[in-house]
Amino acid sequence: MSKKQALLEPYNLNGLELPNRVVMAPMTRSRATNSENKPTGELQGEYYKQRASAGLIIAEGSQISKRAVGYVNTPGIYSQEQVEGWKEVNHKVHEANGRIFLQLWHVGRMSHPDFHNGELPLAPSALNPNDKSFTPEGFKDTVTPKAMTIEEIKETVQDFKNAARNAMEAGFDGVEIHSSNGYLLHQFFNATSNHRTDEYGGSIENRAKILFEVIDAIKEVMPENKIGLRLNPSLNGIFGMTMDEETIPTFDYIIKKLNDYDLAYLHLSEPFNDVSDIPYAETEIAKRYRPMYNGTIIINAGFDQESGNRVIEEGNADLVAFGKPFISNPDLVERFEQNIPLSEYNQDTFYTPGKEGYLDYEAKTERAEALQ
Repeated sequence: MSKKQALLEPYNLNGLELPNRVVMAPMTRSRATNSENKPTGELQGEYYKQRASAGLIIAEGSQISKRAVGYVNTPGIYSQEQVEGWKEVNHKVHEANGRIFLQLWHVGRMSHPDFHNGELPLAPSALNPNDKSFTPEGFKDTVTPKAMTIEEIKETVQDFKNAARNAMEAGFDGVEIHSSNGYLLHQFFNATSNHRTDEYGGSIENRAKILFEVIDAIKEVMPENKIGLRLNPSLNGIFGMTMDEETIPTFDYIIKKLNDYDLAYLHLSEPFNDVSDIPYAETEIAKRYRPMYNGTIIINAGFDQESGNRVIEEGNADLVAFGKPFISNPDLVERFEQNIPLSEYNQDTFYTPGKEGYLDYEAKTERAEALQ
C-alpha cells in the first residue's frame, strides 16, 4: 500500500481541525458587481462551496474600508450589507463541511482617485508606484498618493479591527491580515516605499510598527489563534516594490517577533519572479523562515502536487496554498487523491463578471460533483 501523500494528511491549525493540508489561496475575482460591493450566496457562496474540500479556504482580499479599495468589483467587509452577504457565503461553505478565513485588505498607493471621489489614495509616503490601477473605467496609471497622517494611520488600524469584528459576525473561522504583495502594510515595511521620518519610518522597528498595532487591535475582538497573516519578503519589481539591503532583515525582525503571538498561521510566498540576480533577495523563503518561526507556516507561489508534497515532507512548511489550480479545479483535493490530471484555467475570465470562468469548471470526482 502506497504511503499517504503529505498534502492529504490532517492538520490541527492551532485548534481548527483541517482534513488535509491543501489551502485555497486568496484570489481576487472581481465578482462583487453590485452597488454595495457585497458577495452573494448564489455567486461567491457557490464558488467557495464547490471548493470546500480544501483543508482551508482563504477567501479573496476584502477591503476594510472605503479608503482601502483599489480594484473594481472587489467585496468589502466594512458595511452591514457586506456582512450579511458573507453570512450567506459562510453558511454554504460550512454546510459543505468547509473551513474559511477572510483576507483583510487595504491596497494603499495601488488605488486611484476614481475610487475616492477624486481624493488621492493613502500610503506611507507620497511615492508613486508607477504601475496600473484597475478602475471602473479600465486600467489607469497610478498617481502619487497622499502620505498618511498619524491620525489616518490610527484610523486604519481601527478599520482593520472593525473589519475583523465584522468577519467574526459574518461567521468566518478566522482572518488573514494582508500584509503582503506591495499593498499598504507591505508599503510601510520597505524603506523604498516608506520615507517617513516619524514613529512609522526610519528604523526597521518603526516601519514594522503598524503591523503589530493591527494585530494587537484585532486580538481585542477575536482570539489570537484565529488570526493569520501573509508576507512576501522577496517581492521585487511588482507594484513599484523594490528591495534594498534592509528588506530581508526587516522580514527577519517581523517573523521573529511574531513568535510572541499565538497566531493561526504565517502565510509566506516564495519569490513571484526570478530574484537570483538581486544581492539582497532571499531565493528560498520557506527554508529561511522555517527555523525562525515556531508556528504554522503556509507556503505558496508556483507549487504543484509533487513540490507541495515535497516541501511538507522536508519540514519546510506545514500547509501549501494553491491559487490558479483551484480556479479550474474545484475538486483539487480529490484530484490529488486520485491522481486525476488538472483542468486548464482560462485567464481571460479571471476578473470578468458573472458565472463564466467562475462556477462552470466541472468536478471530476463524486464528492465534488455533489457540491456543484
